[in-house]
Amino acid sequence: MDKISFNFKNKTAVITGGAQGFGLDIAKRFLNSGAKVIIWDIDPKMVEKSLKDLNNSNLSSNIVDVSNYQEVDRTVKEITKNSNIDILINNAGITGPTATLWEYDIEMWKKVVDINLMGTFNCCRAIVPNMIKNNYGRIVNVASVAGKDGNANASAYSVGKAGAIGLTKSLGKELADKNIAVNAVTPAGAKTRILDQMTKEHVQRMLSKVPRGRFLEVEEFTSLVCWLSSEENTFSTAAVFDISGGRSTY
Repeated sequence: MDKISFNFKNKTAVITGGAQGFGLDIAKRFLNSGAKVIIWDIDPKMVEKSLKDLNNSNLSSNIVDVSNYQEVDRTVKEITKNSNIDILINNAGITGPTATLWEYDIEMWKKVVDINLMGTFNCCRAIVPNMIKNNYGRIVNVASVAGKDGNANASAYSVGKAGAIGLTKSLGKELADKNIAVNAVTPAGAKTRILDQMTKEHVQRMLSKVPRGRFLEVEEFTSLVCWLSSEENTFSTAAVFDISGGRSTY
């Protein structure tokens, strides 16, 4: 199936967790659609590999820990000296260990929430003022059906993604009188490296809940994100877009 064309010329996008999985595929589509792309990731080796593989003069990168606000804010100030940030894709995230809540390692619980929720907050807080100044912006927060349903043995991940959904709805309303759209996407399990962080039993349990009987393809996810990030999306904001193969019931 041919991919739909999007026009991102003269737009600059920041994609967190951009060196692999969803983030890397979004970066490819954005670049092919004319955008300047800055990938943020915490893994220098993956960033180096991504830059080499994509080999595009409109692609650059920063090593950023999104859970560290000072680091995020410093990087944003450097970027906005010479460029606006038109699009923000909050994609960075980790699943954390599979464990019951009462046995969950406390420090790991905090780390998962810090990256999945606080990371989204930090990036929005630092970047939104630039979007307000230019009266233009598109923000897509990558949440999960886990944030809607609450996955057993994944309380930290579920809480972080539920928080990202709540943040999206609040921020979208706060910016509704401007040409800035803030939306969340809630994918079910997809064929990315994040599945490697889970037990086989947990992965199978996830798959059994999807009526379509398969995992989400990365390209399918990217198409939805591209539309939400484009100028074509002139009305939808503070919304949650499900892409779960029929799993979600609301």
